[in-house]
Amino acid sequence: MNTLDSFRLTGQTAIVTGGTKGIGQAVAYALADAGANVVITGRDKKRAADVTAAIESRGVRGKSILADVRKAADCQRVLDQTLDLFGGVDVLVNNAGICERRPALDVTLEGWNSVFDVNVHGLWLMSQTVGREMVRRQHGAIVNIGSISALIVNRPQWQPAYNASKAAVHQLTKSLAAEWAPFGVRVNAVAPGYVRTEMSPVDDPSLKSRWIDDAAQQRCAQPDEIGPSVVYLASQASSFVTGSVLVIDGGYTLF
Repeated sequence: MNTLDSFRLTGQTAIVTGGTKGIGQAVAYALADAGANVVITGRDKKRAADVTAAIESRGVRGKSILADVRKAADCQRVLDQTLDLFGGVDVLVNNAGICERRPALDVTLEGWNSVFDVNVHGLWLMSQTVGREMVRRQHGAIVNIGSISALIVNRPQWQPAYNASKAAVHQLTKSLAAEWAPFGVRVNAVAPGYVRTEMSPVDDPSLKSRWIDDAAQQRCAQPDEIGPSVVYLASQASSFVTGSVLVIDGGYTLF
């Protein structure tokens, strides 16, 4: 295989959770650019329709499914509809996530559970549901969206639930990679630093000294800077890579 061809996903089918905005949207576009048909999940009907149209403008097929990854029935429905439409699933990107920023003593049980329900339990349910089909077919690649928050304690904001949830994502990535490698299924993660999205107020002047100036490149990332790394981990270009966490942070964690 030609080196550049190994990055292609032509004819494959990818599912991206939380694909209606931010990193998920950018990843969906990157996978489509690489030739994959892309199914996105989300809970905003208008945004889902707009992203699907943009996916199909790239010459591939797109599908949006309104779903809540916290619900096992919704995860199964996403898989079933994907199989009905495309006949198989080759790539799963677990991107759906939320963050709650407050000091530990102010975190409520409801707040803690809400973060873990999406970031960990939802990722687990989608991975188990789609992973079962991948193991059956002896083929597949799962890419989880982790975070540098699994590696450091962010400042000046406190976000213990988010940090702990992303550490769980990284370890779950390794656990699934070890278990499913004999079945031809690779599981990896990316760990972005600060990225300009609705969930991350990177332009807040009060955060600049910690969020921006502390990074070696002294800037944040744009969402489309994360997509190519996900394509790499989803494609045959990374055929001997599993259980890895690829840090994409502009050098933030160097210090």
